[in-house]
Amino acid sequence: MADAFSELETITPDGLNAMQRDFLPGELGLEVLEAREGYLRSRVTVSQKHMAPNGFLHAASLIALLDTAAGYGCRISLPQDAAGFTTIELKSNFLGTAKVGESVLCEARLVHGGRMTQVWDATATHAASGKAIALFRCTQMILYPR
Repeated sequence: MADAFSELETITPDGLNAMQRDFLPGELGLEVLEAREGYLRSRVTVSQKHMAPNGFLHAASLIALLDTAAGYGCRISLPQDAAGFTTIELKSNFLGTAKVGESVLCEARLVHGGRMTQVWDATATHAASGKAIALFRCTQMILYPR
């Protein structure tokens, strides 16, 4: 299967949102709001599919939002001769939750942009209260053509 990114001439929020339509981020309703080298901002409106059976926002739903933001940011920020990337480590701290109908915002920032790795920090914030509900860090290994 071809890399969906390779079909985009420019990587814009509209392009990213269209590209993800038939993939997990699209299925979860993640929306890219802003995308530029070293930074990505996104949002999700919490629905029943994001919840765990215990009535709280499922941790995997937040990981999907955070990891997608960092991944898209990494793709936008790749060195010129790189072919892609893969996540090699991620960590998250969960500090709060959101209810069905509420929005969660995510900001992802490049912390380290090396030739072989990138490190991204992302924060998920409850849109109404402004409180952080998850802190996330991941390391991406940069891939090159063989």
